[in-house]
Amino acid sequence: MPAHVIHSARLVSEGRILHNGWVRFEDDTIAEVDTGDDWRISVAGDQPDAVTDADGAWLTPGFVDIHNHGGGGASFDDGDDSISTALAMHQRHGTTRFVLSLVTAPVEDLAVRLAGIAALTAADPRILGSHLEGPFLDVAHKGAHDPALLRPSTGADIDVLLGAAGGTLRQITIAPELPGGLDAVRAFAAAGVAVAVGHTAADYGRTLAAFDAGASILTHAFNGMDGIHHRAPGPVAAATHTPGVTLEIINDGTHVHPEVVRMVFASAPGRVAMITDAMAAAGSSDGDYVLGSLAVEVRDGVARLADGGSIAGSTLTLDDALRRAVTEVGISVEDAVLAITEIPAAAVGRGHDLGRLAAGYAADAVILDDDFRVLQVFAAGAPLPH
Repeated sequence: MPAHVIHSARLVSEGRILHNGWVRFEDDTIAEVDTGDDWRISVAGDQPDAVTDADGAWLTPGFVDIHNHGGGGASFDDGDDSISTALAMHQRHGTTRFVLSLVTAPVEDLAVRLAGIAALTAADPRILGSHLEGPFLDVAHKGAHDPALLRPSTGADIDVLLGAAGGTLRQITIAPELPGGLDAVRAFAAAGVAVAVGHTAADYGRTLAAFDAGASILTHAFNGMDGIHHRAPGPVAAATHTPGVTLEIINDGTHVHPEVVRMVFASAPGRVAMITDAMAAAGSSDGDYVLGSLAVEVRDGVARLADGGSIAGSTLTLDDALRRAVTEVGISVEDAVLAITEIPAAAVGRGHDLGRLAAGYAADAVILDDDFRVLQVFAAGAPLPH
């Protein structure tokens, strides 16, 4: 079977660095990973499609973004063409697998969008499914969500959304203190959806109750919730306290101070997933945009609502999050790579086949220079235009 080999790399995967590492793809799967020059023996008698000399550069798994609203001037809320545009932009920055996040909208509109993403998920391996960020959120912690559309959940809402997604709803963000909130957590978790606590007024105890009911993610830690107080520890402390809970973090230097990012990594080792929470302006220029139904102004790369000035998503890409984690926050390369590969993949139920450079895993990989700038992206075993 034809193979593609990448060799002579600083291979970063599974929390370790392999110097002079190599990986061999067969079609869309990793066949073998090792160090040294044995890759020549591995392909002996077979003519590989290509051999890539990484020349000592970093080699990581393809990045996995489980909370992303768009980029390249396009939003995931706006249909197939916009989704394609945004995916292509983020792929150039190393992200090879995506959970497509939808902002708050009427339930009937969300159902249509979920059905569209379900169809794309069946056809496009880059798309892992959808993430509903709303409408079951707290108005006082609305962030960039239209307060007129926020509401407690009902059994009918849950049935409509699960039915429209057809098994492709990967994640939903819920404020568990709302009427019926814990019942919603239980219902979505029972359906195989990763439930995230976020945009919430929940205190420490209520957040613990949500995790006990089946929630397993904290949506963009510190944003859309109360912070940590020494007598009111809040949702972040509840998440760091609870084994198995993944904490999302937006490491763009705006949403969370670098020292606080470092504290989160230290408090929840192996459980932090860096996300972009990117909106349409990611990979594009400053200007005026729309997020859901709300006007957004992007100035100096920071997105804020035109009315009120709340932060409205980010213009972040995951390669920049990686670079900041290592160079500004002081996270080790091994832990920073875990936070954009293996940990987010596992958080949405794909840790068995995504996020590692290991035999049997998807043939997604990224070559980066010493400054963590993307040199080449491989998806399903093939190099992508860069």
